[in-house]
Amino acid sequence: MSNVETKSFLVELGTEELPPKALRTLSEAFGAGIEQGLKDAGLAFGQVELFAAPRRLAVRIAELPVKQDDQQETLFGPPANIAFDAEGKLTKAAEGFASRAGVTAAELQTAPESEGKNAGKLMVRRTIAGKPTAELLGAIVQASLDKLPIPKRMRWGASRVEFVRPAQWLVMLFGTDVVNTEVLGISSGNSSRGHRFHAPEAVVFADPSEYESKLRAAYVMASFAERAELIERQVKAEGEKLGGVAQIDADLLNEVTALNEWPVALSGSFEERFLSVPQEALISSMKEHQKYFHVTRDGKLLPNFITIANIESKDPSQVISGNEKVIRPRLSDAAFFWETDRKQPLESRFAKLENVVWVNGLGSVADKARRIGNLASQIATFTGAEVAHVQRAAQLCKNDLVSNMVNEFTELQGLAGKYYAENDGEHADVAAAMIEQYMPAFAGDALPATATGTAIALADRLDSLVGLFGIGQLPTGSKDPFALRRASLGVLRILVEKQLNIDLKDLISWAINNNWPADLKGETAATLTEYMLDRFSAWYQDANIPAEVFQSVRALGVTNPLDIDRRVKAVHAFYQLEAAQALASANKRVSNILAKNGGDAVVATVNAALLQQDEERALFEEMTGLTDLIVPSLQKGDYNGALTALSTLRSVVDAFFDKVMVMADDEAIKNNRLALLKQLGGMFMAIADISLLQA
Repeated sequence: MSNVETKSFLVELGTEELPPKALRTLSEAFGAGIEQGLKDAGLAFGQVELFAAPRRLAVRIAELPVKQDDQQETLFGPPANIAFDAEGKLTKAAEGFASRAGVTAAELQTAPESEGKNAGKLMVRRTIAGKPTAELLGAIVQASLDKLPIPKRMRWGASRVEFVRPAQWLVMLFGTDVVNTEVLGISSGNSSRGHRFHAPEAVVFADPSEYESKLRAAYVMASFAERAELIERQVKAEGEKLGGVAQIDADLLNEVTALNEWPVALSGSFEERFLSVPQEALISSMKEHQKYFHVTRDGKLLPNFITIANIESKDPSQVISGNEKVIRPRLSDAAFFWETDRKQPLESRFAKLENVVWVNGLGSVADKARRIGNLASQIATFTGAEVAHVQRAAQLCKNDLVSNMVNEFTELQGLAGKYYAENDGEHADVAAAMIEQYMPAFAGDALPATATGTAIALADRLDSLVGLFGIGQLPTGSKDPFALRRASLGVLRILVEKQLNIDLKDLISWAINNNWPADLKGETAATLTEYMLDRFSAWYQDANIPAEVFQSVRALGVTNPLDIDRRVKAVHAFYQLEAAQALASANKRVSNILAKNGGDAVVATVNAALLQQDEERALFEEMTGLTDLIVPSLQKGDYNGALTALSTLRSVVDAFFDKVMVMADDEAIKNNRLALLKQLGGMFMAIADISLLQA
């Protein structure tokens, strides 16, 4: 772009306070939309910088050409041989083409042979002058705003313009010039606004390069990343002053960054008596309601909080005092709920679950808890759990949903149940299962530690999957309101990572035959089994295991997740051997030959006396020698050892296909060779369909 005149471009949309949890996403989408608009217009550009604060979205782009490049365009019309009549005049078809192209008859040409399929047609070459960039920017910005991921737009005043929040001002500068346009009903200018309290007067930019410095002088830090870094640094420093460690949650950091233009960290305190309440409840209250960071020492909560003020106060103690007054009633509520809930044993709440509908047609939450108990009792044999503990855990596992604490702090479900179960003197495994039932809650989350919790976690997820699939509530590509994908992956993770050798078909069958209030669809078992096993695809993709490796195992129809995982890992190791591709190709060849010659009807019984050539005898002898080694490996699930042994067949397999004609004229010899191939393919198919590994 060195020979092209360029300028910097700045756009800032000023609004009422934007949704804090969406600010970062809106900023990134706004920038991406403008970039795409410039690319679509054929405009190159340099560095793109994004800015986002509570009342503004801005983008600055360097080295943007002042106009589009001229474009050469070739238009083709009707064939030249019908473009002129007998007198040499243009026919109506040719006149129409000339009119559409905006040229005279003299400018029409006949396309040469180099134009390929258009050769021999009327042709016009013309230059389309590039437009000034300034004329395009308004539409590009508006188009980007129209495409922002805003679930619900609003109108304001008498205008019919819609956006996520009312728009207040618009800055659009191209170099030192204001771009003359209108976006969201607002005329562009070069005037922004500073901090609502510190510097509410206008901030005027003469050039895009002044954007950050002039806003900073007006108490606005425009860079989201810079504000987040400053907040994190300030919060850590405040934690150290308090003699502890400030706990910085990434989501909370993003949210407070989006709430403040000029962040100042301040610390306050609350009465130590509140520390008798489970610290998770206190942390939730501070984080969710007040947007405070909490502080710990040796893993224990301190009676302090850190807040981010959007103002540089002359008397910070007044701000701190105000925050302390606000947090006290919140913590008092948590303490009240804690004390009130503990006055009743957890088991007494089960009756209330009878009146709580889980899903229409699938009964109450109490019904679900009973089914969890039945199913978990069957699973307990495999997890090593005491059936009595499993049944007790099932009876209690949903009871905290109707507690005061969970009603106020929904994110404490399970954890509140654990505390109440411990308070009631329940067995440690039963209490642990209250929270372990929800594990893993997300990708990478820990698994249940106890055998009881493992059984409850599996039963809960399988009950949900079977019930919802049974009434046709399947997830779609874009919608999964019951988080069934996550539930499926949770089941697979528990079975594989905790080495539970249970067939998925059995689990689903047990769950289907479990006292449902509605008739479940007949195809539920097959549909759900396929759906759940398909979740392995993403799992192995994340582990950088090629798709064909998983598909080679999937082709066998194995439904035991632990067995599938062992096979996949063995095939992946085999896939990386030098012999893998040659043997995959050979297996594909074996498969094709057998498919054309009886397939399943071919019996894998070889008559050694009918082996005529050295190469087929060598293959048979090698295979026979490996059988005693492979069979024990397969019996104990050592697929890696079996495939490593089979990889040694490469040379004799290659020699067989190079030298031996399988389709011999002699029927007995041909059938014997087909049997040999059937035996060879079967040795690999006992582990995976290796033919699918072909590059």
